[in-house]
Amino acid sequence: MLGEMPMSRLIPQVSVPIMISMLVQALYNVVDSIFVAKFDANALTAVSLAFPIQQLMIALSTGLGVGINSLISRKLGERNPEEARQAAKNGLMLEAAGSVLFMIVGLFFSPLLLRFFTPDETLRELGTTYLTIVCTVSMGLFLSITLERMLQATGNTVCSMAVQLSGAVVNIILDPIMIFGWFGLPAMGIAGAAWATVIGQLFSMLLGFYLNQKKNAELKLNRHGWKPKWRMMSGILTVGLPSTVMASIGSVLVVLMNLLLIQFGNVAVSVLGVYFKLQSFVFMPVFGLSNGMVPIVGYNYGARSRKRVYGAVKVALIYAFVIMVVGMLLFLLVPETLMGFFEADGPSELTTHGVPALQIISISFPLAAIGITLGTVFQAVGKGGYSLLMSLCRQLVVLLPVAWILAKVGGLVAIWWSFPIAEVVSVTLCLLLYRKCDRELLRPLDK
Repeated sequence: MLGEMPMSRLIPQVSVPIMISMLVQALYNVVDSIFVAKFDANALTAVSLAFPIQQLMIALSTGLGVGINSLISRKLGERNPEEARQAAKNGLMLEAAGSVLFMIVGLFFSPLLLRFFTPDETLRELGTTYLTIVCTVSMGLFLSITLERMLQATGNTVCSMAVQLSGAVVNIILDPIMIFGWFGLPAMGIAGAAWATVIGQLFSMLLGFYLNQKKNAELKLNRHGWKPKWRMMSGILTVGLPSTVMASIGSVLVVLMNLLLIQFGNVAVSVLGVYFKLQSFVFMPVFGLSNGMVPIVGYNYGARSRKRVYGAVKVALIYAFVIMVVGMLLFLLVPETLMGFFEADGPSELTTHGVPALQIISISFPLAAIGITLGTVFQAVGKGGYSLLMSLCRQLVVLLPVAWILAKVGGLVAIWWSFPIAEVVSVTLCLLLYRKCDRELLRPLDK
């Protein structure tokens, strides 16, 4: 299928299930914040402050998942199924190590991190509660990502979608029950939101293991061959670490932006947190599309089919651009409605400050479609460093300094213009890197 089906059919067939499942994941993240906001306005700010560490954890798990997916797909394209299985096993061991790392962070460093983020004792206490739970019980997140990517790598996107959907649905169901104390349970507040999240992730992990064993014959796990192999791990890390660092840069960005925004009050921090929740509805489908591209481009690159690699890039760019334009129009036309979901008692300062933020930042969405799609091509052909360079330029080298300058010159509203400015610079660099990648790696392919 990956090597023969027309791209106009293959891209949707592989990517749409992933896009749907990632949309649902975006939904349960948003629902999490909505319920928390209804319970306690301080809790929404606390979750926003804890978000960068949670994002860092997600960055490591998904970054390794990209490396696993890319390596497995290339091995399958080279007709080497045994090497593909070894890549999967070494990937699982790497993800387990990542889970242990964040377990240590959750158990011993959560209070210290929240003290760095805010001087407010109430916010520190709420944020520590949330962060301790989601970090300590992170095994479900890390292993479910690997098992889901193993299904993706063989084109089994329906089962991959089921894995992601299962955790999201469990989380959505448990959120109000555990936060507000329905059906006789105690009202756990922000702790309930955290427990609902990790229980959903554990459920997703168990379903992922079951489906991989029953429906994924190419990568079915057995008891043998679990010895770590540096060659395999380095292949995963070569692609996965740049992806992790790219997403981790986002965590650093949020931390530093929060420190910049806190001078304008807690509401400004909440606005940034709400923006990231809402924009996930737009970006997650595009990330799902790019996740579907990884096995397609990786397989055909391994099979040395230049025409099919180009075809995949063209079709994915069209889909990504359309999705981003629709998202931009929603943010431009109905920002009050979007912000209203996070209000407990009608419009307040959150909506007042949030509306211009959504409208200004959304201008950059169509440009982001180009950067995400071409960045995925870099990862699929083993040039993850190019994607890393793009992210460094956009989020640290450009966005933060521009935001700091605009804050001094124009205040809170001016800060949001740093996002479109950074995106213009990033896309310019992306096009230059793609031209280099095309000249050195894609054009020399056989057919």
